[in-house]
Amino acid sequence: MKFAPHILFVAIAAAAGALCAQQAPKISSKVDVVTLFATVHDADGKVVKNLTKDEFILKQDGVPQKITYFSQESDLPLTIGLLVDTSTSQKGVLDQERRASNSFLDEVLREDKDQAFVAYFDKHVGIAEGLTSSRSELASALDQLKIPPEVGTLIFTAIRECSEDVMKPEPGRKAFILLTDGVAFKDPNSITTAIEFAQRADTILYSIRFADPIPLDQPVLGLVLRAASAHGKKGLLRMAKETGGVMYEVTKDQSIEAIYAQIEDALRSQYSIGYTPTPQAADGKYHKIKLTTKDRHQVVHARDGYYAK
Repeated sequence: MKFAPHILFVAIAAAAGALCAQQAPKISSKVDVVTLFATVHDADGKVVKNLTKDEFILKQDGVPQKITYFSQESDLPLTIGLLVDTSTSQKGVLDQERRASNSFLDEVLREDKDQAFVAYFDKHVGIAEGLTSSRSELASALDQLKIPPEVGTLIFTAIRECSEDVMKPEPGRKAFILLTDGVAFKDPNSITTAIEFAQRADTILYSIRFADPIPLDQPVLGLVLRAASAHGKKGLLRMAKETGGVMYEVTKDQSIEAIYAQIEDALRSQYSIGYTPTPQAADGKYHKIKLTTKDRHQVVHARDGYYAK
């Protein structure tokens, strides 16, 4: 599905200070510009930071597009949403998630420029702390998260509501950090709906898959949990891919702290790319985007489409 590229009027893009000091052609304010943020990894999974515009290949609905705006690093404000799974499956890992999330926010948030919020989801979805630049307020919100006795995991509802109510009105770069095992339960919304709302809000989704170990002494329960876990992982991979993010998994060889370091590196190494679609069509339909590089060994993470406005 789409990684909802934001369609911005050039006047808005200029006012946001955004898309590229390198090139500033005079373009009519009536021309719609599609903007997206991308990160590139090499064959070893390391972030590639020194690419030029000419090394990218961009297509929309299979039609080659000319990149009009390009910058290697964006100085746009960054808005981060921490979406924390507080269902019973997270009972043994919540404290680790708190500590790592606090350290991540300390490193990545720039004072008076970036902001973040903390949301939680279990049987309910709620905002523990609204948008703020205060690290102490965010830390306090994380400390207050609790595991309720009721059963339910509204992953897709959380993404939908946070996209629509918090992220959509915000300018600049936006990213969700989703801390969960990926297993939705009793959720009235679908994964397709969650992806669409994240895309429409121009929000990248980075997921960190983390959960209590599956019990080995209960074979039947273990079989059910393993099947649910595999399905949840597949969903997290899909959501990350279609919004331009990455799915990570906490293992004995990869700590949550190491994962957060990778996400921080990616957020600090984004390419800002803008283009005027050819042909243009403000038809409200979903249009596929394919962004690659000329080096076939490199992997580009960027939204995979948008809804024309």
